[in-house]
Amino acid sequence: MKYLSSILLAFLIMTACKKENTTNTTPKDTVVKAYYENFRPQYHFSPEAHWMNDPNGLVYSDGTYHLFYQFYPDSTVWGPMHWGHATSKDLKKWNNEPVALAPDSLGYIFSGSAVIDHNNTSGFGTSENPALVAMFTYHDPVRAEQKTTNYQYQGIAYSLDNGQTFTKYANNPVVPNSDNLVDFRDPKVFWHEASQKWILLLVGGDRAMIYNSDNLKEWNYLSDFGQNTGAHGGVWECPDLFPLTIEETGETKWVLLISINPGAPNGGSGTQYFIGEFDGETFTTSQTEEKWIDLGRDNYAGITYNNLPGEERIFIGWMSNWDYGQVTPTEKWRSAMTLPRKLELYNNEEYFLTNPPIETLTEGLKTETPEINKKNGNYAFSHSELNQSKVAFDLPKPLSDFNIKLSNTNGEQLLITYNSVKKEYSLDRSKSGYTNFSDAFALPIMKAQANFKKGDSADFSIYIDASSVEFFGDGGANAMTAQFFSSKPYTEFSIETKDKPKTIKITPIPSIWKEN
Repeated sequence: MKYLSSILLAFLIMTACKKENTTNTTPKDTVVKAYYENFRPQYHFSPEAHWMNDPNGLVYSDGTYHLFYQFYPDSTVWGPMHWGHATSKDLKKWNNEPVALAPDSLGYIFSGSAVIDHNNTSGFGTSENPALVAMFTYHDPVRAEQKTTNYQYQGIAYSLDNGQTFTKYANNPVVPNSDNLVDFRDPKVFWHEASQKWILLLVGGDRAMIYNSDNLKEWNYLSDFGQNTGAHGGVWECPDLFPLTIEETGETKWVLLISINPGAPNGGSGTQYFIGEFDGETFTTSQTEEKWIDLGRDNYAGITYNNLPGEERIFIGWMSNWDYGQVTPTEKWRSAMTLPRKLELYNNEEYFLTNPPIETLTEGLKTETPEINKKNGNYAFSHSELNQSKVAFDLPKPLSDFNIKLSNTNGEQLLITYNSVKKEYSLDRSKSGYTNFSDAFALPIMKAQANFKKGDSADFSIYIDASSVEFFGDGGANAMTAQFFSSKPYTEFSIETKDKPKTIKITPIPSIWKEN
């Protein structure tokens, strides 16, 4: 009866919400029809319809950013996984592409990565036209249903037309599940210049496993990491490994990303990271404490782009949580991606990652200085486009307590606070709008221990987009991402603090889904 009541409640919420678009401010006649509906983000990527989860195969090639993703084209809940596909020239405006990879006799197409085989080590392409090679996990649903332990293994496919079509390798799988490991998946591949080898990371339940290869087809197991290190409240997923250099000192360290579900500090899904060393065969770290790339509840399974020009590391995550991701109150589509973020390494008494949005997201847009209503340490303004914008301000260090409120005329509100004694941020969406579609959605209040870069002031930015908020403290030294489902757009912003914010600004962000 409880299950039926939950379905009825979700149906009533969705019926109430589908009468008209009340959650963004983009004029209806300017937006592609599929993207004009309740809760639909206007400057984050989401598919036209149906279910999406993990980003896959993030790779840059010939002026194009590819975003592949876990996709089920027949429903708004998880099902037989395909690789969906979108492309962009600037990481701002996205184009939907045909499905890239579909299930076959070996199984569903689970998460993975993609590389450009510049040296034609695989023989799939030529030096003039190197192959784009995707590596992914095959998931055999029949063996999984039979409770066997060898139902996941790794396959590859290649494209000679910059990701528009793929040919699956005839001799798949290239990494069989010889040890009968459960949760043997999510390959991340990259070229390691020092060893002149391809490096592969997989996860095997509670650890990362490292392999190398000369040709992307034949792989040698090297080592594993993490069985007794880091958070282990759930299954390890979606590994990534890359070097970052601290700009101030020139020191280079290696960063390992591991997503975990469940077991994140604020409940359900989250992505932890480790900072250490990689010698081409093993990853090591002296890190003893847990570190998390985003302590909101809605940033999961993120990975970084391969083959970017220069040394930049750009990260995109799935903006949801497995605790409630399949029951959020959207009608034709479910889930969006986070904004693309630039990962940087800092050392302020300890190493930590920052992950602010890439700067080009608001390049060329008009920034406004709204009229501020000041009263007893409260700084407030109203703006009709707050629900589709960036809000930015600076505060002096050390930070004093503050309380930020986003609200609407229906009395719904989302709160972001800082506690100077605990040096802790929090995000509370318990009164943000519709929350009853899942007992796990509204609570707990999300908390994040603060990191700080060096300097006398901290810059803050908040990106709001119809049904999501991404909060960045001190230039991305802290990030908290959360969905919300308000009945009307948020139009009121306020911050209460004894420290006067330096020039609060708002930048309305237009829809990326405008009609031509």
